[in-house]
Amino acid sequence: MNNMNENGFTPWPQHEAETYYAQGVWQNQSIYHGVQQQAQLNPEAIALISEDKQYSYGELWKNIEYLAKGFLELGLKAGDTCVLHLPNIAEFYLSFFALLRIGVKPVMALPAHRFSELSYFVQFTQANSIITSDQLTWQCDEVYRQLIDEHDCLRFPMVVKNKAECAYNRISTLLQLGKNSKKILPSDLTIVKNEIAFFQLSGGTTGAPKLIPRTHNDYVYSVRMSNAVCLFDHKTRYLCVLPAAHNFPLSSPGALGVFLAGGCVVLAPDPSPQTMCQLMQQHNITVTALVPPLVIVILDFLKQHPQTFNSLEYIQVGGARLSEQVARRIQPELGCKLMQVFGMAEGLVNYTRLDDDFEDIIHTQGRPMSQWDEIKIVNEKGETVKQGEAGILLTKGPYTIRGYFNAPEHNARSFNSEGYYITGDVVRLTEQGNLQVIGRDKDQINRGGEKIAAEEIENHLLAHEQVKNVALIGLADDTFGEKSCAVIQASQPFPKVFELKRFLRSRQLADFKIPDRVEFVDQLPKTPVGKVDKKLLKAQLQEQGA
Repeated sequence: MNNMNENGFTPWPQHEAETYYAQGVWQNQSIYHGVQQQAQLNPEAIALISEDKQYSYGELWKNIEYLAKGFLELGLKAGDTCVLHLPNIAEFYLSFFALLRIGVKPVMALPAHRFSELSYFVQFTQANSIITSDQLTWQCDEVYRQLIDEHDCLRFPMVVKNKAECAYNRISTLLQLGKNSKKILPSDLTIVKNEIAFFQLSGGTTGAPKLIPRTHNDYVYSVRMSNAVCLFDHKTRYLCVLPAAHNFPLSSPGALGVFLAGGCVVLAPDPSPQTMCQLMQQHNITVTALVPPLVIVILDFLKQHPQTFNSLEYIQVGGARLSEQVARRIQPELGCKLMQVFGMAEGLVNYTRLDDDFEDIIHTQGRPMSQWDEIKIVNEKGETVKQGEAGILLTKGPYTIRGYFNAPEHNARSFNSEGYYITGDVVRLTEQGNLQVIGRDKDQINRGGEKIAAEEIENHLLAHEQVKNVALIGLADDTFGEKSCAVIQASQPFPKVFELKRFLRSRQLADFKIPDRVEFVDQLPKTPVGKVDKKLLKAQLQEQGA
């Protein structure tokens, strides 16, 4: 049963919340508590390195408070929503913490997102602010001009400018905010129990991403437990290679875990193997988090450029299925341990443990990190399967959401009557209690950790005048795990592939959503009930090869 309130948020049931408080699971600490505390205890310790910028904990906190005053001066207030659209730069963390400091809810947009996604975030949340940067690798000036012109609610657009001043005078330059501000910040942000702190994004299976409401209590607990499993402490030096807004490098344990433990986060401006290797050597990195394609890239790079990383203790790999062959290469070629991570922005996180049996680390994606995590593995009828049998993973717990933001129809499909989140992941449970991820039950493609909703891309393609019907499917790929293939029924002569891709780009989709492969057919195969038979399509195309 879903009990979404008038703010579009579904709280945990009262009896469960009371238990979490009584047992110390939820402690009413803010997400920025780690930085604030370390600024008091260890102000000179280095917290963050971003290219030529370096911040001690004391400096980081002062800049956060300075920027928070700037946001207030601009006109933001508690309860507002801001789309945070920044690459891996220091201002990402400064903005994230400063927004939380004054009670503004960030939407964690990714650098790859374009007008289509950004416009949806603004419209759906009625965001009155957005923050971007001129360091994004694509030309975004026109996109932001269009966003501002089309959305009356967007009153406070901001940009991190490292070059020329912004030509569009309605956009404020981020670091100019707060100068000579007379605003007084609250001495302590009142934590609203079980209310929204910020929004993560779901990969989704139907159109635009669903918004995942995270609270201070659930997210801080998740980070605390991740730190305990992953052994993060003040000596941890974490290289953030993946987009900083992703749930994985933010909280598993990610940058928030490092800040809570008093360690140091080093931001990688790009995910090239040259950059990764240079930063690992230069800053004595102890741990980093990667998706399988990046693991393959760096392993192949090291074949041509052999080197050792004496400080590197282990790498975390998650976001997509890691093949056994690649997993076995990590320790001998990188000289460090492997930790597999299987989680979701909706909540549940599983880790292999550093002292697990080697074969368990190679073959499984870990086990839940908390004693309070509840999981079930069920068949299509909702019946619990026997141990070792494959089934759909259900979960609930103190850091797994009870509903998407303002999405009653999605919630009715994604959560059962007991409050379990229906993940859509097909898994099996080993005798040792670890999960093996078999695949997905939902119509979603996992392209190297980037989730693509098939229906969203199909709807865009159907807008093309020559496309009569289309099925987007995922095909197995050694590097990305899956690549997307659009199988299209179109009027003849068939449109050129490059024309279709250009058409999709004109609709301002993120690049990773553009199909990797396009195939034309006279008719799409159907199931007995008249739906497109995607299983048959996948089998046929996988047999044909790339």
